[in-house]
Amino acid sequence: MLEQEVKELIIDVLQLEDISPKDIDTDAPLFVDGLGLDSIDALELGVALQKKYGISLSADSEDTRRHFASVRALAAMIETNRKQ
Repeated sequence: MLEQEVKELIIDVLQLEDISPKDIDTDAPLFVDGLGLDSIDALELGVALQKKYGISLSADSEDTRRHFASVRALAAMIETNRKQ
């Protein structure tokens, strides 16, 4: 499942050793309240997504901020962009 893959990518890229994929709520925010990621984490994750899925992201785009809202939003964005 793509959402599981995204969770594993987040853990690997950001070296979150104390967290397993089941600890990440699919619908929880990735930044601030939920997982507590910051802008550096977003940059690293964005680069990893580009490498793994060939997706181009704009750092200051409102769409990108929306896609990074949760694991579910990221997975949906990957799915949409992979089909094109």
